[in-house]
Amino acid sequence: MRRGLRLGFRRRYGASPLHLLAHLVGFAIVAVALDRVFSGGDMKELLVWYLGFAIAHDLVFVPAYTGLDRVFRATIARLPLRTRTGPPVINHVRAPVVISALLLLIYFPLISQRNDRWFFDLSGHYPTQYLRNWLLITAVLFLGSGLIYMVRYVHARARPAR
Repeated sequence: MRRGLRLGFRRRYGASPLHLLAHLVGFAIVAVALDRVFSGGDMKELLVWYLGFAIAHDLVFVPAYTGLDRVFRATIARLPLRTRTGPPVINHVRAPVVISALLLLIYFPLISQRNDRWFFDLSGHYPTQYLRNWLLITAVLFLGSGLIYMVRYVHARARPAR
């Protein structure tokens, strides 16, 4: 009986009940966030920041990371063929670069220590170790990605050719 109900729900809804529940929880979280945004702040300032970041993303960031990706791909393509065997290296470089760049973008005021007094007034802490922590996180990301690539490379070499 239960299986019939589940199949009937799936046929009508198009996915499992868990899918619907996840979406309802997500919409509830968005509703709470929007309520907080609209009830407590200057909407003009929020819209200016949003539009500024949207324009900066389209006019600055997309050309920058697309260009860097093309340069990296061209560099890999110039390597001798025997050094390009094994799994592709591109995503093992992209992932740590993207995560590190996002962390730099988010924490730049603290990394550059431009807002020392403001940050201390709000939190009671001095932002002295953010640059060191960001560099360590970036190193760990690249090291982890390199280790994953090495494991994939060794595994690909050990597998017999088909």
